[in-house]
Amino acid sequence: MGIEETTAPAAVIVLAAGAGTRMRSRRPKVLHEIGGRSLLVHAVTAAEGTGPAELVVVLRHERDRVAEHLAEHAAEVTVADQDEIPGTGRAVQCGLEQVTASEGTVLVTYGDVPLLDPATLRELVSAHEAAGAAATVLSARVPDPTGYGRILRSKDGSEVLGIVEHKDADDAQREIDEINSGIYAFDLAVLRDALGRLGTDNAQGEMYLTDVLAIARGDGRAVRAVVTEDVMMVEGVNDRVQLAQLGAEMNRRILERHLRAGVTIVDPATTWIDADVSIGQDAVILPGVQLHGATDIGEEAVIGPDTTLRDTEVGAGAEVVRSHALLAVVGARAAVGPFSYLRAGTDLGAEGKIGGFVETKNATIGESAKIPHLSYVGDADIGEGTNIGAGTIVANYDGVDKHRTTVGRQVRVGADNVLVAPVTIGDGAATGAGTTVRKDVPAGALGVSAVSQRNMEGWTLRRRAGTAAEAAARAALGTDDESAARTPAGTAADEHKEHEQR
Repeated sequence: MGIEETTAPAAVIVLAAGAGTRMRSRRPKVLHEIGGRSLLVHAVTAAEGTGPAELVVVLRHERDRVAEHLAEHAAEVTVADQDEIPGTGRAVQCGLEQVTASEGTVLVTYGDVPLLDPATLRELVSAHEAAGAAATVLSARVPDPTGYGRILRSKDGSEVLGIVEHKDADDAQREIDEINSGIYAFDLAVLRDALGRLGTDNAQGEMYLTDVLAIARGDGRAVRAVVTEDVMMVEGVNDRVQLAQLGAEMNRRILERHLRAGVTIVDPATTWIDADVSIGQDAVILPGVQLHGATDIGEEAVIGPDTTLRDTEVGAGAEVVRSHALLAVVGARAAVGPFSYLRAGTDLGAEGKIGGFVETKNATIGESAKIPHLSYVGDADIGEGTNIGAGTIVANYDGVDKHRTTVGRQVRVGADNVLVAPVTIGDGAATGAGTTVRKDVPAGALGVSAVSQRNMEGWTLRRRAGTAAEAAARAALGTDDESAARTPAGTAADEHKEHEQR
């Protein structure tokens, strides 16, 4: 649009009262999400970007549910309720009742136009005020304008004479490719006056906002249009097909923004990144990655392939491979995966490691500490430099309550251990393989719980006669007769002991 100067509007009114029946959903249309935000939050974010003195959202359908969502994500907005009188004109009138300003510019936008950005709205305000117009409509030119309202301009193109709906347009008007987006900048005083003069004497029995333009022209005031070259910017969501289309377009734009900022995205076709994700320079995003929520990726980190992170912080130079993380922190130069699950509250220190097939939850894992593979660590504090052996389980739940386990610095936990919480293993201690730790291990001590191994010779020959195992054992022992089963450990007394142990 080419307008450089920007002016903050007196108010922005976002219309979000519709039922959205074409979504075929129990969820209000404006609460459906793309890019990690609801359609309504996208709309409010764009409105906030203009710096308005007042921001009003007009609600009706599922009013309480939508208002609760707003309170959670945009508590600073004012909610206005549309009554039983239908139409966009009435919706704006209800919203204007919450606006305290008496002069200035009012923007009117919608809760289902997610790609609209603050810059476009600011340029609309600037163009409107520079022209001294009573109303300025944001328009676009499209290859196929079927179904859209057409902008009727004066011969010199400077003035908007009116807006005609597709169904009411004649053949010549249907050839016009400039369409009405439904997004407007109004002079506040003109808008208040014109809304008070609207009626419902039409086929739909609605108060039409477009009639404000006709009233302004009838009063001798200027009505203008500003064309946006970005048609997708003004596309609305009416059904799930459009939701998916605009979601894909938003993702494409988000990826392009990161690519231009110095992030390597190997395969944009399989990469999805939410609007609120931040990624540092020279980070590498491999195929099959999804970054959701407020995820923050540090410089030179490598994510993927096939990794999903939500509300997760990954430090500079870290690597997360084929893993899933939620509300977790991965320290600088740390490594995660493949095939691991970092649940909420996981905090992996710098240069630490969570290896393959590991699940963690509510666990602080110190700098350079390692949980290499096949383990579960929940509700635990692991000290720096400690190594957790393969197959270790932190038994944090007793069936009623969850308890915490503390493992000190530079500890060596043996393979196939069970740490029965609450328990503490002191600094520099170790545990033997197969140990079940039920009581604290002092600093520097070795904790073991396994019994001594005893070999019962000839057991396979006696107990697995006729099997492939018996044949292999006989071949290894170099005997084909029954004497091999009568070793000193194969006496009747030992047979009795074996039976007792079984």
